[in-house]
Amino acid sequence: MTEAQAPSARADADGGDILTPDAVAFVTALHRRFAGRRADLLARRAVRRAEAARDGGLEFPADTAAIRDADWTVPPPPADLTDRRVEITGPPERKMTVNALNSGAQVWLADLEDANTPHWTNVLDGQRNLRDAVRRTISVDTGGRRYELGPGPYPTIVVRPRGWHLDERHLPVDGAPAVAALVDFGLYLFHNADELLARGSGPYFYLPKLESSDEAALWNDVFDHAQELLGLPRGTIRATVLIETITAAFEMDEILWALRPHVTGLNAGRWDYLFSIIRTFRDAGASFLLPDRSAVTMTAPFMRAYTDLLVATCHRRGASAIGGMSAFIPNRRDADATERASAQVRADKQREAADGFDGSWVAHPDLVPICREVFDRALGDRPHQLHRRRPEVAVTAEQLLDLRGIPGQATGAGLRANVGVALRYLEAWLRGNGAVAINSMMEDTATAEISRSQIWQWIHHGVRLSDGTPVTAELVRGIEDEELAAIRAELGQSAWARSRFDDARGLFERIALDIGFVDFLTIPAYELVD
Repeated sequence: MTEAQAPSARADADGGDILTPDAVAFVTALHRRFAGRRADLLARRAVRRAEAARDGGLEFPADTAAIRDADWTVPPPPADLTDRRVEITGPPERKMTVNALNSGAQVWLADLEDANTPHWTNVLDGQRNLRDAVRRTISVDTGGRRYELGPGPYPTIVVRPRGWHLDERHLPVDGAPAVAALVDFGLYLFHNADELLARGSGPYFYLPKLESSDEAALWNDVFDHAQELLGLPRGTIRATVLIETITAAFEMDEILWALRPHVTGLNAGRWDYLFSIIRTFRDAGASFLLPDRSAVTMTAPFMRAYTDLLVATCHRRGASAIGGMSAFIPNRRDADATERASAQVRADKQREAADGFDGSWVAHPDLVPICREVFDRALGDRPHQLHRRRPEVAVTAEQLLDLRGIPGQATGAGLRANVGVALRYLEAWLRGNGAVAINSMMEDTATAEISRSQIWQWIHHGVRLSDGTPVTAELVRGIEDEELAAIRAELGQSAWARSRFDDARGLFERIALDIGFVDFLTIPAYELVD
């Protein structure tokens, strides 16, 4: 490294194997080169959101029409990202890592973002677990059971770092928090790139919450510089982009173009996409109000427009189109719940396979066979469906933004579900668990964001529930009282005393009931964790 001396990291004594001087110097070099540009792009987000809300819409950018109209393709994928029919997602907690590697999926999305609370111990342990997963040395003894790797084959590892909007205060650079995305990316790349290449794989990433092709171009330049610093050939790093913001949906071609030396595909990040629509148009009028979250399915016309456009764009450019995650999960202690979850997941994957997706996500090892069965039937002896170009797809801006006509209303049950899910999730997140099973659904930050932002929007637009009751802060606080009393009775006094529900309530009221809207719940939540 030729950069100025790296800062010392504030970490416990056990962090030395990850926060080596050279690793910290590498992350520092990335931060110093790109943090200012990242700050400028975050500032542009606020301006663009205000303009979209004021204008009541978005358009495909006129100044990049030449990119959309031209005939070009992305590089072919590496061998171990050619067949992606089943991808399992989850945080790199040690037992979950072993289970994911033993799952039989083609890809493991190791999630350092929405499914992971960024406690500093989680950040460091996640990097350790990824290091051991890459080297196939990972195992864990929980006291009652030992978890270790089976005979394989194992999924290809694709790491999702935190989004551009988050900081990492435990690794300060020049007196300021480091860019969290660069910490996650940099530590993983530094410790594992050579080992991955020696094993015939490579450093692969999922890029979350991009809002523009300019943000994708920033990642592309990060990749170029990181490869130069480590002596890696250009194109060694490969990335899949989650299209999980409404503004990114208008720039799919441009995002692929901006990342062209490194990109492999796009993913339909459906839950964050719904949250992004609410967040972007929260104050744009009644035409952007949604009914209960449970009523907004992937068959809604505006969601169909989004996924159809994603598949058509990817396949025109030779990129993989990866489907999203159904939130339903099995319960090994409840056969009926498992049957319902299996049926929901099967229907979801059948729809995606029929639409031309090349693969899809699941959140539990028991769902891998269902997803595989569906995509095996659709793919036959092919590794993907890139031959399905979807020339009939012609999606307009109006179709992407047409939220009207979704059946259903805001109901008392829907409001209560939003409050309950948000409180339970936030409490678990504060304790360090970012992927939480609640009522046979896998909830992560994205689904909690929908719940709290929908409450905020309903209050600020004076929405009335189906029985005529107006949604007010006072009504929500009353539901909070009832939900927390029920949780306290369910847990018992001892477990309640060890919980963080008081902190969760305060956080919930800040992000759902305050007059001002907090863009991401993880920003104030991060203030409450070690």
